[in-house]
Amino acid sequence: MKALKHLQTINHHKLLVMKHCFKVGLYKQGLLHDLSKYSPTEFLVGCKYYQGTRSPNNAEREATGYSTAWLHHKGRNKHHYEYWIDYSIVPGEGIVGQKMPVKYVYEMFMDRIAASKTYLGDKYTDKEPLQYYEKGAAKLGKMIHPETAALIHKLLKMLAEKGERATFKYVREQVRELKRQNMI
Repeated sequence: MKALKHLQTINHHKLLVMKHCFKVGLYKQGLLHDLSKYSPTEFLVGCKYYQGTRSPNNAEREATGYSTAWLHHKGRNKHHYEYWIDYSIVPGEGIVGQKMPVKYVYEMFMDRIAASKTYLGDKYTDKEPLQYYEKGAAKLGKMIHPETAALIHKLLKMLAEKGERATFKYVREQVRELKRQNMI
């Protein structure tokens, strides 16, 4: 039963991200989003730790001290800022977040909205993704590039203040301009 419910949850989430990405012109991102969740490494862990109200990765992390599914996932999905963590070319700076290509920041934005809608259901408001982000943002330090952090925060704040329709319109205009310039 947990396997079916987990499959329904990831399908629902993926379809929401796809729908949102399509609305702003990110067709490839919408189609390819989170395909690794269907791999045995991620799917079986998701079934085992499924709760329905939050990511099973958190439950796995609480049970074992780390999440094998998350480690697999973040290394294969460019819309996660953790994918972009690498050694700095600046001597002595250590490991830092690299600047994410904008199309992946937009996909990350859609991912955060879809995750909030999936786990909160009817309790979802356009303020939820920003509140969730701000709870963890202070802990990110150098793991996320400052420009990436500024853009995702700007989008989440716009969503909270102006709503989904206006924010998607803004993103769609940005995507069109980037495509016109052959930048995505």
